[in-house]
Amino acid sequence: MSLVLRNLQRAVPLRRVPLRQRMEMVRSILGVQKFDLGIICVDNKSIQHINRMYREKNIPTDVLSFPYHENMKAGEIPQPDCPDDYNLGDIFLGVEYIFQQCKENEDYYDILTMYQKEKQVLEELGRCTGARLQPLSRGLF
Repeated sequence: MSLVLRNLQRAVPLRRVPLRQRMEMVRSILGVQKFDLGIICVDNKSIQHINRMYREKNIPTDVLSFPYHENMKAGEIPQPDCPDDYNLGDIFLGVEYIFQQCKENEDYYDILTMYQKEKQVLEELGRCTGARLQPLSRGLF
């Protein structure tokens, strides 16, 4: 199915092709290529508004996720009954917030691909799948 990638912000330059390639790789590793997924990149003002609406927290944040299927446990893959239910949901990335966090820590290489974030994501995927995954940038930092 499809991966919808939208960049609705202008605060941080974003390279969508590498982000799409990495997200397709993650979907493949997790075995969820048959599911639709939306990745929406937003600025601080937008993520703060969404955070206030859904979590009652009036602050920007890095990631907000809105799963299509309810009551799923971590690592569990949905088992849809009909084609319309092959949907994982939407993930909002506060790229401006993420970039600011990286700059504050002076630990950034390329937005959304820096080593520490990549390593954390791969560790979490490893916990979900049992696979031993290593960052592509291993050894560079």
